[in-house]
Parts: sequence; structure tokens; C-alpha cells
Amino acid sequence: MASRAATTLFDAGIIADRWVVDYCSGGRGDDVLCAAGPSDPAWRAVFEELATLGGDMLDHARERAQRQAAEIGTGFRIVGEGEERPWPLSPVPLLIGSDEWRGIEKGVAQRATLMEAVLADLYGDATLVEAGHLPAALVTGSPFFLRPLSHLVPPGGSHLQFVAMDLCRSPGGEWRVLADHLRAPAGAGYALENRLAMARTLGGLQGRLNVERHAPFFAAFREGLAERCRRADPRIALLTPGRLNPSYAEQAHLARYLGFLLVEGPDLAVLDDQLYVRTIAGLKRIDGLWQRLDPRMIDPLALDSHSAIGVPGLIDAMSAGNVVLANAPGVGLMEAPAFAAYLPALAEQLLGETLSLPSVATWWCGNDAGRAEVEARLGDLLIAPAFGPHPLGLPDGAVLGQALTEESRAALLADLARRPQDYVGQEVASLSTMPVVAGDRLEPRPFTLRVFAARAADGGWAVLPGGFARIGEHPDPRAAVMGQGMWSADVCIHGSDPVAPVSLLPSGDSTQLRRNPGTLPSRVADNLFWLGRYLERGEAQLAVLRVLLGHSISADTGAALEAGTVERLVGLVAAAGAAPAPATFRRAELQQLARTALEDESGWSSIRAINAQARGIGAISRDRLSADMIQLLDAPFPTKGSLLDKAGTLQRRYSALAGLSAEHMARTDAWRFHDLGRRIERAVATIRWVRAFGGADATADDLSTLLDLANSQISYRQRYLTGLARVPVLDLVTLDSFNPRAIAFQIGKAAAHLNKLPLLSDDGLAEPQQEGARELAAMIVTARATTIGEPLLQDLDLKLARLSRSIARRYFLQGAEPLRAAGMTLA
Repeated sequence: MASRAATTLFDAGIIADRWVVDYCSGGRGDDVLCAAGPSDPAWRAVFEELATLGGDMLDHARERAQRQAAEIGTGFRIVGEGEERPWPLSPVPLLIGSDEWRGIEKGVAQRATLMEAVLADLYGDATLVEAGHLPAALVTGSPFFLRPLSHLVPPGGSHLQFVAMDLCRSPGGEWRVLADHLRAPAGAGYALENRLAMARTLGGLQGRLNVERHAPFFAAFREGLAERCRRADPRIALLTPGRLNPSYAEQAHLARYLGFLLVEGPDLAVLDDQLYVRTIAGLKRIDGLWQRLDPRMIDPLALDSHSAIGVPGLIDAMSAGNVVLANAPGVGLMEAPAFAAYLPALAEQLLGETLSLPSVATWWCGNDAGRAEVEARLGDLLIAPAFGPHPLGLPDGAVLGQALTEESRAALLADLARRPQDYVGQEVASLSTMPVVAGDRLEPRPFTLRVFAARAADGGWAVLPGGFARIGEHPDPRAAVMGQGMWSADVCIHGSDPVAPVSLLPSGDSTQLRRNPGTLPSRVADNLFWLGRYLERGEAQLAVLRVLLGHSISADTGAALEAGTVERLVGLVAAAGAAPAPATFRRAELQQLARTALEDESGWSSIRAINAQARGIGAISRDRLSADMIQLLDAPFPTKGSLLDKAGTLQRRYSALAGLSAEHMARTDAWRFHDLGRRIERAVATIRWVRAFGGADATADDLSTLLDLANSQISYRQRYLTGLARVPVLDLVTLDSFNPRAIAFQIGKAAAHLNKLPLLSDDGLAEPQQEGARELAAMIVTARATTIGEPLLQDLDLKLARLSRSIARRYFLQGAEPLRAAGMTLA
């Protein structure tokens, strides 16, 4: 008998038919699936794929889609929250036929063309205002109008390179625009990640429905941006506000996918009107910048002087034609809802065409006719801020007129009389609904669609086939009630014509081969170096706790360590700031010490706190680390089992992270900095252990503990059969360059890395960081195990700290200085 797991396509078809019939019956249907008809082959294919995936259990399909999104690393952050949330992905995509999509595509390109023409005029000669087609107050009264950029023609002549629009579909099938996004359009990365997750979940759907692919759009955007740069082979970066930005995960994914550098404001410097990124090899020229900052924050010299995330002089570099910004600062002027009231007339004036994708009907209260219309229909409209900031009459933002209380209505009308230009009235749009999985059944929910357009190399607009859908939590179909939505869905544009399997990557025959791994910004090198140090620091502290737990606390391990050894273990924990030293070494107090050092969150430098530091670095290094490594860094702290069980779980996690960095990271400069951090931290930890347990009066328990901490018990036993002796133990963990846990091995690896990293001078002499590593290596080579004592160990410790500072001084960012060496090469 066939099991449910072996469901055939025929069985899946029966299940799919039942789902659709049940969904569309009893008045629970929607305007998309049910309007197409229960026998529509495209929708039937979707539910056949879902049934093939999870049998007749819809909740299984939802869990599978959510798991795929999590594995890709899709996440987002609510403003004000520190932790990312998982991206909510529905397993049911929105289907749009190619014929219907062509109309949407045309309307999006037309609208983008119109906005470019309006922006060129308003930041140029302002003939639209002079001729009376636009009120002057609509332009100069907007907080998004950047007067310092007036008459500045962007490099390439275009203000807009990438735009997004929120669309709604009425129950009758008409598409309209709810909002335009021009300043820092977000969401294209989520559309890409939705598609990747759905391709893994419903793998057969793309071929069955001839779903149009996303790769050609992103290729067109990349080529269009490169075309407007001055150099034939430009260096392009994505400028992010940082990891606390709500869409940072999306930005990191896009940078990785497009091959752009992911940079923050402090990574960049302007010198002689040219933009550079600070790298470990000096300043490297940036030709194009896809910026995701609030434009007012982008240059503290030209715009907001309080900005700490911008790049001083960036507007000068743009004005000189040396850097292309996507999008140019100031384009947010056209985002204002008040502009929607004038777009139909502007389309006729500038394009000689009617808008094929109109906005939701809008009235600006800054003119008498618009204000009179809004006041007369107040109960039927959505009342919203005209420019974005909340006016006094709308303290909580846009509100349905019919939802106003008597008091709030009076306050709104009073402020409307004082400052009518701050308000717009908009028609309350009614949204189409689509099927979503709610529990174990399908339910209709309202949706909006975010679409994207990018300027291609030929100057025309390429439109991403699909975008992503936002789905409301409640059945209420009014757009104002839906808000931002609770779920997202992939949007599949399908048709009868086969779709070529296009990839963003060009063919090997047409690509210039490279073995240069690319540019490594100094900030990224700094992060990877300290990621290595934190991971080694956590593992070293865990080693101390595991020895303490395994030999002195656990009831199942036989004889405990002698008191002196336990005291030294406790001293290591306390000296690291992981936990306060207990008054006595009774079992209960040692357990509390271990618990605090392992999982305390109140301020001690516990392993949990160290892991949180590593996790924070991982969060801002998504474009440099594998998804597996990010998942391990993000894994929750273990909470089940005994302290020894939790320690074992953490040790396996540390080992997995070490294995990924050793075997899965390419041997680039990025890997070298990560491994440098590991080597320096491991050497420091081993010195600390030798100083504690390798003294002249070391006992057998001390030496055994030292071997345990250095993970060298097996090596020692294979080499020496006569039992523990101090000099052989010291030689193995200190001077043996073949032991990967020995101090000598760490110093040798560090010196090798520093010899491979780029130098910033041309005199052929060793730089300070190389000199420091060579001095350490000479000390180790000339040392003898019989003479290892406190003076040598203390000197090694001090010189390792000096080496770490030399590395930071040479390669990492030092405040705002643009140059760190007189001989630094600009490229």
C-alpha cells in the first residue's frame, strides 16, 4: 500500500481539486483564484505541487516554506527592536498571467519615466512651477526637497536608477498605485529570497507554468548602473545604514547576489572629489553607489550636519561626475502623497499620455478645490499627511475619516484650517483577496503588490517580473486597514511560452577570469578578526569550565581534582571576568560559578555574552559568511540538560564553526584576518594556562589539566609512555610547531598570514605588524622547554597584545582619518 509520503501526482490532483472546491464554495472565495475558476490549470498546478509536498496537510507546506526562508537567511527587523524576526513567507504564491502583467509592466515604466522628467525639471529650471502646472508650495514646502542640489545634474543624467511601487488590485481587476518608493526602495531582496525559497519548496512549479525569472532584471540593473560610471570596469558598492536598519538582511543578500561591496559610511572617504573605500590595501575607488540611507543623512557637509552615518564630501564627488548614486538625493520629493493629485495632468503635459497605472484618487488640501473636496467627503476618505511627517491633526498618522471621534475630528479640522498644505484626502481602496494557509485550511486575505523597476544599460526601464505580495492578517479588504501586512508571498508571472534558464552569472566564455578575491574593506577585516577572537575566547573559557565540571563537580566522574588545581581553575574563570570567585570550593558554590560563567546575562563576561558578541559580528557580516555559519552563530543558547550537557552542545557548535572556517572559507585575505584572530586568541589562552598550571611546582593534576585545556592528552600519551612530566608537557603545548594547539604553531601561522597580507609601503622593509610576528617567532625558536618560566611567558603575552594593536593600527579603521600611511596607493 502506498504511503502518504509517496503520493502520486494523480492523488495530488484529487487533493488539489478538493482544496479549491472547498475554498471557493460557501462564499469564502476570493477575487483571484475563484475568479479564474476552480479548473484554472495554473492554480491547479500550484495546489498539486503543495499536495505533492505535504499530502493533504496544508500546514506542512507552510512550515516547509518558512523553513526554507529561514535557511536562506531571510529576516527583517521592526524599528526599535534589536533582534531580527524570521521573514513570514506564505507557501501559496500569487499568480499573474503574462498578458495581464504586460499592462502592469508598461504602467510601471511609464510612471518611472514621468517621475524622472518631473524631477529633472524641479531640480533644473522649474518650468512646471513657473508655468503653473505645480504649486510652488508643493515643492519648496516639502521636507524632501533638497535645495542644495538644485541645478546639479547627476552623473549619467538620471536622478532615478531604481524605483519601487506599491500596487493594489480592485475586486474588479483594476490595478492602481498606492505609494511610490524612490529614496531607498526596499524589498527587491525579499522578492529574490521569496523566489529562492519557493523554488526549493515547489520545485516543479517554475517549469510547469513557465514562470518568468528574476535574474535578467538584476543583471539589467547592474549593467545600467555600470554603464553610467566613468570607468569601463567600475567598482560598485551598496551603502547601508548598518545592521539595525529594518532591511539590513535584505541589503546584505542583494550585495552578495549582485557582487557589490557592502559598505557603511565610515568605510568611505572623499579625496579630491573622488570617492574611495578604506581597505586593507589602501583607498580603492568607488564608481557607483547604491545608497540605502535617508538622503538628508548622506553628506554632513552638504545636507544634515548632524549626520554620523554619511560621507563628508559625497555630494561634491557626485557633482564632479566621479560617482553615480542610485538614487540621487532629493528624489524623495516625488514620494509625497500630495504629488499623486498632480500626476495625471503632468503625464498629459510631459508625456502626452494618460497614466495607464493611476494612483488612488488623491486631493491635496493645499489648494482650495482639494481642501473643499476633502472637507465635504471627510467621512468617506482616508486622511493622510501630505509629505510624510505627522501634522498636529494626525498624531498617529493616516486615519479613516469614518473612524474619527468627535474630539479627533474637531482637532483635525482645526489644524486643517491652520495648515491645509499638510494634508491629503485619498479614496479608500478596496483590495482583491488571494488564498493563504491559515491553520490547516485556505482562507482569503487582502494583498498588495510591490513591484520594482531599474534603469537598464540602454536607458530604458526593466521591470522585475513579479515582485512580492504583502498579505493582510484580517479579511477586511480596505488598504488602510491592512497596513503593512503580516505575510509575504512570491509573485509568479506565468504564460504559455517557455522561459530560458537565465542566470545572473554570465557565461564562462564571456567573462574575464580572475583569481583576485576582490576588495576587503578595513571594517570587514576588523569584524572577521574579532569574530575569530571571540569564538576562540568562548571555546577557551568553555574548556576551563568543562574541566571543572567534568573533574570536580559532576558526581559521576570519580575522584575530583586536588584543591590547588581547582583553585587555579577558579582563578582563571574569575580573572576572565566570567564569574565572581566563590568563598569556598564546595560543590554547590562551584556549580554556581560554572552556571554564571556559562550563561549569565547580568554583566559578567560569560560564554553567553561572548557568543552574543560573535553573533552581533555575524549579523553585520552576512555578505561574507556562509548561511551555515550564520545559522550556527544565530542558534539559541542551549537550555536543556545539565551544565555538562550544555557545555557539550556549545563545544560541538564551536567545533562546527571552526570546521566551516577551516574547510569552507576560501583562502582570501578575509579568511586570513579571521584566522589571525583565532591564532592570537588561542596563543593568549594557552599562555594563560601554562602560567597557571606549568610552574616549577606543578602537580600531576596540574599537568593533566594543562593537557586537557590544550586538547593535547592523546598527543602526549602517544609520544610519552612513562607518565606525566613537566618538561615534555611544556614542550608539547608551548614549543612544538607541529601541535596545532601549541603556542609555537599559533605564532607561526600568524607570521605566515601577515607575510601574505598586502603592504602599504614600497620600501621592501618589514612593517610593524610583521616585525612583531617575527620577534615572537624568534623568541619561540630560541626558547627551550627547560627554561620556560614566568619571565618568558609574560614577555610573550605582552608582545602578542602589541602585535594585535599593530594589526589594528595598520589594517583597521582609525577614526575618520582617510589615509594611514604616506605611501598608501590609490586605485
